[in-house]
Amino acid sequence: MAKQPRTLTGRVVAITGAARGIGLATAKACAAKDMQVAIGDLDEETANAAAAQLGGDTIAVGLDVTRRSSFEAFLDEAERRLGAVDVLVNNAGIMHLGPFVDEDESARRRMVDINVHGVLNGMSLVLPRFLARGRGHLVNIASSAGKAGYPGGATYCGTKHFVVGASESVRAELRDTRIEVSCVMPGIVNTELAAGMPSARGIKNVDPEDVAAAIVEVLELPRFDVFVPKSIGPISKVIGVLPRRGREGAARALGADRVLADADASARRGYELRAARSEPGLEPGSEQAQLNESADE
Repeated sequence: MAKQPRTLTGRVVAITGAARGIGLATAKACAAKDMQVAIGDLDEETANAAAAQLGGDTIAVGLDVTRRSSFEAFLDEAERRLGAVDVLVNNAGIMHLGPFVDEDESARRRMVDINVHGVLNGMSLVLPRFLARGRGHLVNIASSAGKAGYPGGATYCGTKHFVVGASESVRAELRDTRIEVSCVMPGIVNTELAAGMPSARGIKNVDPEDVAAAIVEVLELPRFDVFVPKSIGPISKVIGVLPRRGREGAARALGADRVLADADASARRGYELRAARSEPGLEPGSEQAQLNESADE
């Protein structure tokens, strides 16, 4: 007998990096399901505009995911104004591209602080709340780059491997509870983050709304692995059983090994500049902090 989708009406969802891109699309999709939405983002002005656009009970809260105190304040404010958080979507992240030997140290640190520590902060703060209530759903946004290493994005791929591995471990620890853990692994998404990136053969680019729809679907029918588009799942599974040479040959045949390495630097200049200014630890609202973590997903 097929499982019945869970009702999302009235559930409270907190989404990081939700002023634009996948985060904003997810906020809209959740609001369309009559969920109560808390948008967290370093760019408070854009977050407030997004909340006003969604209307209803949607709220916006300034959030620096790299600062535990800021993340805790975000969750506290969401619960004060909307009620107990039922879902956390750890979406905030950034991506700098280029050969590893040429990678700027500050760019490397930003990616690790935001993509890794930001996710860890969210998990460590929301899971005790879920455990106390005996329910909840944690959704971590990783990437298909979390399943393989691609030239031109070594640190980024490493951060997304971390998200996949940490999510799997936490899911196993919570196996006997009513807390769900899902890991979303999109391919190339038509956001600013993917500017200038060529497509892999046979794998279509998707829109932020496609990822948002997949997130809503997994909230209704929980599962761990969420590939967008879904075709990435079987491809990843087949390639995963091949020996090393076979996996690398398949990546070359699909052109996947050039997606990050051959990205057009001029087309990415605007994104890279904004991501470079999303400096971890800066106070929201400061001049340098205006360009924020939601640059990613």
